[in-house]
Amino acid sequence: MTVRLSRIQLALFFILLCPVNIIGLWWAVGSPLVMDSNSICRKAKRLAGKQAELCQTQPEIVSEVAKGARLGVRECQYQFRYRRWNCTSHNRYFGKILQQDIRETAFVYAITAAGVTHAVTQACSMGDLLQCGCEATRNRAPPKPPSSSSSSEDGVKWEWGGCGDDVEFGYEKSKQFMDAKRRRGKSDIRTLIDLHNNEAGRLAVKLFMQTDCKCHGLSSSCTLRTCWKKMPPFRKVGDHLLERFNGASKVMGGNDGKTLIPVGQNIKPPDKQDLIYSDESPDFCLANRKTGSLGTRGRMCNSTAMDISGCDLLCCERGYREETVVFEENCLCRFHWCCVVQCKKCLVRKDLSLCH
Repeated sequence: MTVRLSRIQLALFFILLCPVNIIGLWWAVGSPLVMDSNSICRKAKRLAGKQAELCQTQPEIVSEVAKGARLGVRECQYQFRYRRWNCTSHNRYFGKILQQDIRETAFVYAITAAGVTHAVTQACSMGDLLQCGCEATRNRAPPKPPSSSSSSEDGVKWEWGGCGDDVEFGYEKSKQFMDAKRRRGKSDIRTLIDLHNNEAGRLAVKLFMQTDCKCHGLSSSCTLRTCWKKMPPFRKVGDHLLERFNGASKVMGGNDGKTLIPVGQNIKPPDKQDLIYSDESPDFCLANRKTGSLGTRGRMCNSTAMDISGCDLLCCERGYREETVVFEENCLCRFHWCCVVQCKKCLVRKDLSLCH
């Protein structure tokens, strides 16, 4: 099921892309902030530094930044759809989540930074931005053939070509906008954590570039293979960051106020791709405005599953009720030349399990 995101929800989620001193400017319940470059830059008059520069000189890039935020929202809601906290962007609760240094906040920052990187890079490849295009490959060494390919034994020539994704441009613009006015070394553990998780999100795109190739030759032969670098599908980026979320590291600030150290004995320091947090998450079982929890009452669960989507875990052992709903959907669709698809309406009954 596709989740439609309201302007308000996107506006609230976009808070992640702003330095702390303008969060209050955008955090207004019911604000009709539109996710486009003009609105972003007009509403955020207190933007400064690199963000202000982007707004003034490259508003089309800010539009792609907004698309990246949308991408992050959708992926977060997909990855957490079966969890007690399901990445809801309810305006009165989501802000409380962002004010905490918990694992969920780490994922939100990372997936948003990744979304911005992905969206800007894709816009370059599609020719939507004048400032960038396909990746330059002049100085790159020839690609190595896959180890499983037999063509490497047949002397097939390889060269870079096609339109590779310029992930470096997307990476830099994401960093320029999301890390603006967050300075390292300010004795602020929250700043250090946010910067780390932003970088982990960007690296989830940058370090997992794929090599795609196309064969050239007569009679379907492969005498020359042209290759280019391509970003991973964003779903794979989300899957990777969810794995990092599950293994996130708890940290505390060092005595110098400039470093983070892992909490617990015999724990290795987190690397750049790990997600980090400093506070334990609430259980999200009951509604609590203080923690940003909406609770799980009324949530659909799987009565036969033993994982996180199961009723025992999702309903926090409060039990669940069975309910049958009837709804209408398209069925028996047929394509008629040209170019119409006609469907009938069918009534569908579905049994649901809902948390008490």
